[in-house]
Amino acid sequence: MSENGTRTGSFALLRNNPQLRWLFIAQVVSYAGDWFAYVALAGQIHDLTGSSVLVSLVSVLEALPTFLLVPLAGPIVDRFDRRRIIMFVSFGQAAAAASMVLVRSSATVPIGFVAVAIIAGLAAFVGPATQAAIPNLARSPEEMRAATVLFSSTWGIMLAVGSALGGVVASVFGRSTAFLANAGSFLLAAGFIALVSAPMQGDRSNTSRRVRPLADMAEAARFARRDHVTLALLSFKMTAGIGAGIVSLLVVFARDNLNGGDAASGLLMGARGVGAVLGPIIAMRFIKRDTSRLLTVCGMSGLVFAVGYLLLSASTVLAAGLVAVMFAHLGGGANWALSTYGLQLRSPDEIRGRILAGDFAIVTLVLSVSGIAAGLIDQATGNLRATMVGFSLLAAVSAVANLAATRSLRRRLRAEDAANRIGE
Repeated sequence: MSENGTRTGSFALLRNNPQLRWLFIAQVVSYAGDWFAYVALAGQIHDLTGSSVLVSLVSVLEALPTFLLVPLAGPIVDRFDRRRIIMFVSFGQAAAAASMVLVRSSATVPIGFVAVAIIAGLAAFVGPATQAAIPNLARSPEEMRAATVLFSSTWGIMLAVGSALGGVVASVFGRSTAFLANAGSFLLAAGFIALVSAPMQGDRSNTSRRVRPLADMAEAARFARRDHVTLALLSFKMTAGIGAGIVSLLVVFARDNLNGGDAASGLLMGARGVGAVLGPIIAMRFIKRDTSRLLTVCGMSGLVFAVGYLLLSASTVLAAGLVAVMFAHLGGGANWALSTYGLQLRSPDEIRGRILAGDFAIVTLVLSVSGIAAGLIDQATGNLRATMVGFSLLAAVSAVANLAATRSLRRRLRAEDAANRIGE
């Protein structure tokens, strides 16, 4: 599919499928507010405490609570109305986001951490519910592919737009404005979700509503162990997160190494978003319908991420840093989108929410540990550039190891894909 074809397909999808259109708009609005608040809160904590560890903790708290709540979120997403779940938790996220305006001194910094943790914990329900619903709302394989690119790119688009605008708004109008915009975005997103009228899940009339967190997630784990492709997709996303802890210190890098403020931080985060937008679009052109290619591109994207952050570690001016970050997240965005797309295709609807929630949990745990480690190492060494080099090399080694581990699986899938093409 050409880039023009992908873009045309995405617009046609939004025009012709109102169910996916409302879901998409809700996601856009919510992400925009998130990145408005991230730049403002990270900058506020840096100014109030001067601690890179505490700044990296913002990213950690955006991930760790999600991991902790996944055993509950996955089964609920599979057993109950996904639309109502998203609406309900959006109201809770709005209240938490509004409380960030209280972060005005070093003594009130914990309020910001609690707010981030609540928003992230509730996101454990929103992300899997949204992703699991896409195959139910898409009406054809072509719509499914277009929706995957579109929804994966949404995160990047709003990271780019939201971060850049958030940095400017925080600089011009104050950080409280950014916090309140985030709260409003959750309320607006809930309103758009209410417009989705088609079922976001299959028939549940014969499904038990009893939620058994550990037993239910164990069922998903057994499915993943039996299906080696699912296991490989989970592994690719997990290993991509091993070296990604350094992303949590982009705000610190912009300030201390590129001599910038909120605006520079927002632009770096925006460049990250541009890469995350383009990565899935480019990657989809290579995989076509081949599962073997999907796994190969997932692995190669980890190397692209590593090279980008190696280039960033050597950057001394903002322009070079923007190019390096954008390049890195071409790989990061492709890895995330393709692995999610593969899991959506491989998982039956009655277990899809748990598979996607488990995927989300694994990667957020790895990101949390990596983010904490990056902050501690930078604090101990006082050399962010060297820390960035170390984590970039770790990301590269992880990608190569994963490609090596899945070599025989990809070879077998390549033969199967070739046989299927001949059969067609």
